[in-house]
Amino acid sequence: MSNSLKTYHRRTILVLIFAICVLLQAGTTTMAAQGVITIRSSFTVSETLERLDHAIGAMNMKVMSRIDHGAAAATVDMHLRPTHLVIFGSPKGGTPVMQLIQTMGIDLPLKALVWQDEDGTTWLSYNDPMWLVARHDGGSNAQAAVHTMAAALAAVAGLATSEAR
Repeated sequence: MSNSLKTYHRRTILVLIFAICVLLQAGTTTMAAQGVITIRSSFTVSETLERLDHAIGAMNMKVMSRIDHGAAAATVDMHLRPTHLVIFGSPKGGTPVMQLIQTMGIDLPLKALVWQDEDGTTWLSYNDPMWLVARHDGGSNAQAAVHTMAAALAAVAGLATSEAR
């Protein structure tokens, strides 16, 4: 096994361990409904977005686009609490998944929604990559390919929403 592959595997394992520790330590509420994972943030929407940017970069991924749904609503004289969609990823992680299940391209790159509820609480929601594999009728090969993506996404979410850094 090459050194770069060994480093990649070590990093994947560390990301998974870190993600689990962050989520357990943070005391956040995690919900899953129809393949969406939602985590309570310890920060404001703007702070969570800033931390999300940092976490995405730390995982060697890139922010590809942002959508401010609240600003869009204001253009038609409607109000929406802060609701921001961040689209991000890495061709190195997404391409192998799409090679196995090409229709995953409709759900990739990854997305995270940072939003504020009616009580002023900030949340971060994202699609569970394992649920996406099931949605696209992916088999065990696809599940294995998405496992690393799921771990990285959990780590990014944990870094963005938790005091632990």
